[in-house]
Amino acid sequence: MAFRPLHDRVLLRRVESDERTKGGIIIPDTAKEKPQEGEVVAVGPGARDEQGRVNALDVRAGDRVLFGKWSGTEVKVDGQDLLILKESDILGVIAA
Repeated sequence: MAFRPLHDRVLLRRVESDERTKGGIIIPDTAKEKPQEGEVVAVGPGARDEQGRVNALDVRAGDRVLFGKWSGTEVKVDGQDLLILKESDILGVIAA
């Protein structure tokens, strides 16, 4: 991929949720909400503090994360629908 986020930005791909409920009911596309779970594709080097030092990010490419419902900016990179957001918009990392 020819895209690298700057500073404390994170590029991620939304992870689609199941199309059926636990009871087996199929959820139509019009009733689905956008997923709040994603896989980190790329991360920036980190934000600078007052002394000019770069603080590395806590997330890495390949991590599965939860993020706020209305966070980030949707972009299309190499034909894929992706999301760019700040690390502070990420709520947590999902353990494998």
